[in-house]
Amino acid sequence: MNRRALPALALICAVGLAATACSDPTAADSDSDSGTERTAVDPTARLDGVKLTMWTAQNTVNAPKQVIDAFEKATGAKVETQAIPDLYEQNVPTKLASGDRPDLMFWQPSISTLPFIQPKRNLLTLDGEPWEARLGDTEKSLGMIDGKRYAAIVTSPAMLGVYYNKDVFKRAGLSEKDFPKSYDELLALGRKVVDSTDAAGFYEAGGDKWPLQWQMQVQLTDLDKQWWDGLNKNQEKWTDPVVVGAIKKYKEKLLDVGLAQKNYRTGTFTGQADALWEGEAGMVLNVTSFQSQLQAKYSTAEIDKKIGWFPIANSSATGMYSPDQTNGVVAFRTGDDKRQNAARQFLAFWLGPDYADYIKTMKIPSVQPSVPTPDGLPQTSKAQVTALPTAIGVFQAKAIVAPDTHLYLADMIFGKKSPQQVAQAIQDQFAQVAKAQGAPGF
Repeated sequence: MNRRALPALALICAVGLAATACSDPTAADSDSDSGTERTAVDPTARLDGVKLTMWTAQNTVNAPKQVIDAFEKATGAKVETQAIPDLYEQNVPTKLASGDRPDLMFWQPSISTLPFIQPKRNLLTLDGEPWEARLGDTEKSLGMIDGKRYAAIVTSPAMLGVYYNKDVFKRAGLSEKDFPKSYDELLALGRKVVDSTDAAGFYEAGGDKWPLQWQMQVQLTDLDKQWWDGLNKNQEKWTDPVVVGAIKKYKEKLLDVGLAQKNYRTGTFTGQADALWEGEAGMVLNVTSFQSQLQAKYSTAEIDKKIGWFPIANSSATGMYSPDQTNGVVAFRTGDDKRQNAARQFLAFWLGPDYADYIKTMKIPSVQPSVPTPDGLPQTSKAQVTALPTAIGVFQAKAIVAPDTHLYLADMIFGKKSPQQVAQAIQDQFAQVAKAQGAPGF
């Protein structure tokens, strides 16, 4: 799955539709849970005759299958999944506006996406649930709006880092001691690959567009919380020199000097995996969906032999994390106390007695330090688990709006925008959507 933001008009539409849905006089407008009695949850209590619905994206309809099967067997409840057509983040608010709502739903637990379903009015608060304290520190930071928890975190956020071909590095005379500790050193590593082998330094996917954002994102990791807070209050801008400089460096120091493959304008996400695997490129900067692509085609032993991974930030060897819609599950206020409590019980079961079985079945890292990550994962995945506790959030986790940087960067690589114009387009979209949201300062 990709890491796109919605186009500006779609985002504005989503905000408006969600607000329309909340004009329903039955919708709550406070931080209470509409009278639901917040009693202690028994994850395996009987729920015979209770039926819950869960919305998912089309590509994640099978993601909760294991936990649903186990929950139904343990409690007697029924949980029906409903796949919402793409674009998921656009169509969900539309369905909510029509008055339709599920009991549970996958939703990205970031400050840039969680607000589009109006959590204060539409969702159950999940503060103090038994699983909350078990989450890792990074996972605890997700699913929160204005100090309230609205999403259970069931999978770890994607990790952004560098996948590399071990054979290409060997041909270039590179080893772990050469792993970069800054973005400038990463570019130098790409130059060494190009000069020493017949492989491209990096594979860039201009055809699919969304992976274009990552080279820029890495360069923004030195921006502190004060800058992001200022951005969210319209006191800082995407047109600041540090952002323009990051866009310019990507163009001039990577693309224009031949560190990417020749067809970087039309390269694809699947092409990235094939090129890295075949040694046609030395490195790929991408998120965990790239890892999933490899695991779908090759065994752990094959991946361990051929592919490695290391973290990188602008001025340190630090990873980055990127939330997506499979990380969070929200529970809706339906006005039916029995179903609302059953939804809380489902989450308690998922992140309680079933969690070890769930991550083993899914072959994914654990979000709970007390529950070991399953055996058999590739070393690339294990390296990401190690890097997560100190990882830096991508801008989707820091900005109140996630602008379509990839679309504007695509315009740049086709000669339609300069770096300054890319930054201005990002700022214009950011401000437009923030204003539509009613964000203070816009």
